[in-house]
Amino acid sequence: MDIDSALAGLAALSQRTRLETYRLLVKHQPDGLPAGEIARLMDVPQNTMSTHLATLARAGLVASERQSRSIIYRADLDRLRALTLFLVKDCCGGEAGLCENLISELVPCC
Repeated sequence: MDIDSALAGLAALSQRTRLETYRLLVKHQPDGLPAGEIARLMDVPQNTMSTHLATLARAGLVASERQSRSIIYRADLDRLRALTLFLVKDCCGGEAGLCENLISELVPCC
């Protein structure tokens, strides 16, 4: 991941509704959620949620798929992995032992 892609991802997640929406989509992997259901669960008007989802999609953090009359959104976990690795790639100047606590916190989440 290059710095511009990382900045786009971080910028997209730097707004409360978008961050909470992304976390909601991560919880609903791999099935994803229809756009209307996301708006309902987040208690956000559908047109506003559409704008937030478009921002996340432009940053590559979510993918969408049309199923009949619904658009299903899913978190792109590969992009999340790339963003996380970008942030910690040079962790602790190459001294892996210094990053042990960070790594141990990440491992049990999945």
